[in-house]
Amino acid sequence: MGCKCSCKSEITDEQKKILTAMSAMATPCGCKDVSTATGIDGKSVGSHLKTLKTNGYVDSPARCKYAITAEGKAVI
Repeated sequence: MGCKCSCKSEITDEQKKILTAMSAMATPCGCKDVSTATGIDGKSVGSHLKTLKTNGYVDSPARCKYAITAEGKAVI
């Protein structure tokens, strides 16, 4: 604990906003959908989704589509 790396238990406010928006979506969505729902720039959303996927909070069931995981729902 207390390391200075980007631990998966520590998410940013923007990442939390993205996960919250994704939890309200019934189907897997793309970066544009998340960007529209959150008001966050599309490139920033893409970068955050990549990090969230690496940490196990988001899954990618289809190319360029993302869905929140149970672990992602647990952190919001």
